[in-house]
Amino acid sequence: MRDKISRRRLLTGAAALAGGGMLFGCAPGASRSTAELSYWHLMTGGDGIVMAGLVDAVNAANLGFQATQTVLAWGAPYYTKLAMASAGGRAPDVAIMHASRIAGYAPGGLLEPWDLDLLEEVGLRESDFPPLVWQKGMYDGKLYSIALDSHPFVLYYNTEHATKAGVTDALHSMKSPEAFTEVATKLQKVTGKHGLSYGYLGDGSQMWRLFYTFYRQLGAEMKLVPGQQAQVDEAAGVKALTFVQSLLDDKIASKAGDGGTATSEFLHGESGMFFGGVWELPVLKAAKMPVDALPIPPLFGTQAAYADSHTFVLPRQSKVSPERRKHVYTMVAEILKRSVKWADGGGHIPAYQPVVKSAEYQALKPQSNYAEIPAYVNYDPDVWFSGAGSDFQNYFAENVQNVYLGSGDPAAGFEGFVKRLNVLLDRPQPV
Repeated sequence: MRDKISRRRLLTGAAALAGGGMLFGCAPGASRSTAELSYWHLMTGGDGIVMAGLVDAVNAANLGFQATQTVLAWGAPYYTKLAMASAGGRAPDVAIMHASRIAGYAPGGLLEPWDLDLLEEVGLRESDFPPLVWQKGMYDGKLYSIALDSHPFVLYYNTEHATKAGVTDALHSMKSPEAFTEVATKLQKVTGKHGLSYGYLGDGSQMWRLFYTFYRQLGAEMKLVPGQQAQVDEAAGVKALTFVQSLLDDKIASKAGDGGTATSEFLHGESGMFFGGVWELPVLKAAKMPVDALPIPPLFGTQAAYADSHTFVLPRQSKVSPERRKHVYTMVAEILKRSVKWADGGGHIPAYQPVVKSAEYQALKPQSNYAEIPAYVNYDPDVWFSGAGSDFQNYFAENVQNVYLGSGDPAAGFEGFVKRLNVLLDRPQPV
């Protein structure tokens, strides 16, 4: 798929992106009677290339519509523009939204629910999706998002280093913090530098992903209800932070590494394991390094993993064309049915289970090795100020970065984060 979409085409319109958008996907020679669908998303880089290929394939099927993609800058700029377009009723026909952002958009009327009967007409049913992934798209009894994928935080490892250290079997059977530390220590003796690569410095998202994985593995909940105090498990929070701090000792892992440094270190064989998102896989595979991946082991008794999902949503429009709306349902269904390409090119786990169960997906390695994660996936707590591209994870970083650096007290760091949450919970939802 990458070979069919040129770099020139991906970069065309870069100036437009700076001013608001980059357009793709309007096939040449399309009939004037063909419905034109506007599709907004925030996929750039390798993901953008794969998504463009998926949309081109659907457009080429001549299903009565042509989808035109508008690619906007990732994060707050994207979500701000989407909210403004929805509030003004001038939104696109369909858009991508992280599942973690639904709680901030559905209550304010910025999204329209999906019609389950129309979904069934195009072959999409609740039973085709993992229960936790489907449920994340629900609000007030209605479905507001349809997941394209799950993209969790996982554990990569260098297979050659693991063999040399004699820890290959142990990597798949670790069930305690002590077992993980033992494996990391053996790998460090092989690499001569670090047993584990994990970059977090200046990146609240990276700090949160690992912390929340271990927090949930401890069986702890985090319920954030506006107008109420945060419901958290302080003991679990402190225990998770203490364990992360113990790993960052400049032997098991760098005490002060950022994301780029950690990736580079792992790529160059200077560590045996690497905590990272599945979106890191294309870079690792392109380097042709001996790598495998698996879910982060249940070190604290409960299988749990932090993740988010790219989902399709229907932004609110002042006037809805029933014809175009039906075409949107078809477009989403056709992309989902082709999402093995999304897994192959981006490392993500398809949400549409017929694809996951297919021989083509099962043959993808190491992608299919972590396909179980959606069964126990953990998203950000449902609240208006959480989610991808929000400041929620930055508030976490403000309070715990010193803990990760080794100079802060885990109890004080967690307490500071909870106090910040309580300030936000005391404010009314702005949308």
